[in-house]
Amino acid sequence: MKLRFTPVVALLGFLFLYGPIVSLVIYSFNKSKLVTVWGGWSTKWYAELFANQQIMDAAWLSLKIGVISASVATVLGTMMAMVLVRFKRVRGRGLMGGMVTGPLVMPDVIIGLSLLLLFVSMESLFGWPAGRGLTTILIAHITFNMAFVTVVVQSRLSDMDDSIEEAALDLGASPTRVFFDITLPMIAPALISGWLLAFTLSLDDLVISSFVSGPGATTLPMVIFSKVRLGVSPDINALAALIVAAVSIGIITSALLMRKKR
Repeated sequence: MKLRFTPVVALLGFLFLYGPIVSLVIYSFNKSKLVTVWGGWSTKWYAELFANQQIMDAAWLSLKIGVISASVATVLGTMMAMVLVRFKRVRGRGLMGGMVTGPLVMPDVIIGLSLLLLFVSMESLFGWPAGRGLTTILIAHITFNMAFVTVVVQSRLSDMDDSIEEAALDLGASPTRVFFDITLPMIAPALISGWLLAFTLSLDDLVISSFVSGPGATTLPMVIFSKVRLGVSPDINALAALIVAAVSIGIITSALLMRKKR
């Protein structure tokens, strides 16, 4: 009885998770302007989506912010993880570790409000950053992404065998050479995972970006949220379907590469 019950529960779970996504993709090909009324198959909403300059500009801005913030956060997060794992006697190490985990558990509203107050104070004192826009969004995204990257890389560094690096040092390699030739390749999967996680979080962020953005910088989640508040339009369904397709292609590609590597 248990063996028959398990597939049923698994099927219901998958239907609950992926049923709404499948229906969204299907309704992105709906010919009718009403998303709740089926009017036949059509791809006109995809054409209208690419003709919508507001959505295209927001998508390009979100991609640019995601790539830059994820790259910078990966570098800073890796440095932070190295300090927390390798330098046990650094003064304030416990406080530093607690501050790293802070953004992980802090509500986005609190982070966004605190960063907004920080930027306003900095502008009044130093004149930088002048207003809210791309720069403030980048700083905000790097700030909370760095915490996630640090945790991912820190877990990988904690599981590494230090004897390999010690052997390289005993053979005359410099610390810099050891890092780039031994440590970096060994933690490369963690770096890739941290970068992808940071990029996804940056691309998905709405609350923090709403606090620190200005009139000249509107990210894709902000545009989608503003449109959905007035009612879901078919072009938003088309946009969501394209995002689902891109994510699916990435997952399938990574799975095939991992299978081939094994």
